[in-house]
Amino acid sequence: MLSIVLPVVALGGTGLCMGLFLAYASKKFEVEVDPKVEEVLNILPGVNCGACGYPGCAGYAEAIALNGAGITACSPGGPEVAGKISQIMGMTVDISGPKMVARVRCQGDNTKTSKVYDFQGELQTCASMMLYSGGDKSCRFGCLGYGDCVKACPVDAIVINDKGIASIDEDKCISCKKCVITCPKNIIQMAPIDKKVTVLCSSRDKGPVARKACTIPCIGCGICAKVCPVQAIEVTNNVAKIDFDKCIQCGLCATKCPTKAISNDVKEIKKAEIIEEKCIGCTACSRVCPMKCIEGAVKEKHKIDESKCIGCQLCYSKCKFGAIKINVEPKQ
Repeated sequence: MLSIVLPVVALGGTGLCMGLFLAYASKKFEVEVDPKVEEVLNILPGVNCGACGYPGCAGYAEAIALNGAGITACSPGGPEVAGKISQIMGMTVDISGPKMVARVRCQGDNTKTSKVYDFQGELQTCASMMLYSGGDKSCRFGCLGYGDCVKACPVDAIVINDKGIASIDEDKCISCKKCVITCPKNIIQMAPIDKKVTVLCSSRDKGPVARKACTIPCIGCGICAKVCPVQAIEVTNNVAKIDFDKCIQCGLCATKCPTKAISNDVKEIKKAEIIEEKCIGCTACSRVCPMKCIEGAVKEKHKIDESKCIGCQLCYSKCKFGAIKINVEPKQ
C-alpha cells in the first residue's frame, strides 16, 4: 500500500511545487501592459486586415499607445474610430473627408470582350492566368474574373458577377486595399465614395487596338479632357484619368465620351437658376459657362437654358452678387 501512496504523494507534491513556482514567476516577470493599449484595441474593428501597416489590430494598438503611431491609418474604422482613439490618447485630429472605397476600372465583361483561348487546367486564378499570355481575355488590361480579389476581401464586398467581371459593393467596402494589392492587373483603385464619375477602363492600347479588344474602351481621344470645365482630366498612356480633388461631378465627360468608357453614377441633377432681383447683368456667369447656356447682354437680366445646364456650378462660384442658386433634383 505504501509503495502506491508514496509515488502519488511525490507526484502531487512535485505538481504543487511547480504550480507555485509558475505562479511566482508569472508575478515576478509580469510585463505591465499600458491600459491604453487595451482601450485602443477595443475601439479598433478587429478585422486584422493589415491596411494600417501593422500586424493586425493588436499590433496597431500597441504602436499607437506605446510608439505614437498615427491614429488615422485604420481604413475599416474610418473617421469614427479615429475620433474615438483621439479621445483616448488626448489628441486632436482632422477626420474630415469622405470614405475611400475600392472601384474596378474595367467594364470589359464577357459581353464586351472575348476569350482568346480556353484554359483547361485545375488552378484557375487571376495570378496563374497571367502566366499564360497575360490572361484569356481579348483585352490584356481587363479584369480576368477569376476572383483573386474576392478571396482577398475580408468582408465579402466583392463578387464575380454573372458576366464574369468583379463587382464591388461600396457600402460593404472597408477600404482595406487588399483587393488593390491582390489584383495582378492593377485595375482596382481607391476612390472617394461620394465621387461617382469614374473612368472605368485601364487599357493603355491605342484606339484602334483597344476597340478590337473591347466594345467600350477608353481610346485616349482626349475629348473628356477638352470639355471638362475644371481641367480635372488628363490623358496619359492612352487612358483618361480623373483628379477626384478637382472633379465637380458635372458628368459632361461621361456625356461626351464616344465609347461610354466613363461612368456617371451621380444620383442627383443640379441646375443653376438666376435670381432676377439680384442679377445686375455683369455677364461674369455667361463668360465662365462651359455650355454657353446663359443668355443676356450687359446690364440686362440673364436667363439660363436649363436643357443645356450641366450643374457645374461655375457660374454660382463666379457670381459676386448672389444672383444664382443651384437647384438639386433626384436623377430620374
